[in-house]
Amino acid sequence: MLPAEAGDVDRLRRLLLKAATAGASAGVMVAGDLLQPSAVLAADWNRAAFTATGLSEAIRAAGASGSSASGGIVIKTVDIADNGAQVPVEVISNIPDSQSISIFIEKNPMPLAASLTFAGGAQARVRLQVKMAESSRVRVVVRAADGKNYHASREVKVTLGGCGT
Repeated sequence: MLPAEAGDVDRLRRLLLKAATAGASAGVMVAGDLLQPSAVLAADWNRAAFTATGLSEAIRAAGASGSSASGGIVIKTVDIADNGAQVPVEVISNIPDSQSISIFIEKNPMPLAASLTFAGGAQARVRLQVKMAESSRVRVVVRAADGKNYHASREVKVTLGGCGT
């Protein structure tokens, strides 16, 4: 055997030992309930809020009712969307200690389009694409750390619907 080949064999042996050790360790952790993939892969979601078919019902189920109007919420989006299947929306909350942002599309079959929660100290800012069935008002509700809700809205005209129309 040539020296270069011996070095390759040693590297391969070490790699296989490391992989076997990592696999065995993961197996022991899963068996001992120390590692729970389901807790990492899926978070709880508010089924009632996301499946509500009316705006007031969705707002109530999301815990976003009783909000006050606020100029501290900035909604950046297009005035006219050529395609309702992809409407860009950016929300920036300047409300101190914002904990969550919920985005509602008033005339959609299911108005709650997104609900995002932010860790303490994180900047409450999000940019995403939403679907809009028709021209509608985009309503954003922000929850602050003190439990108060604030809202802002913006009208978006849609020329081609995106929710099956």
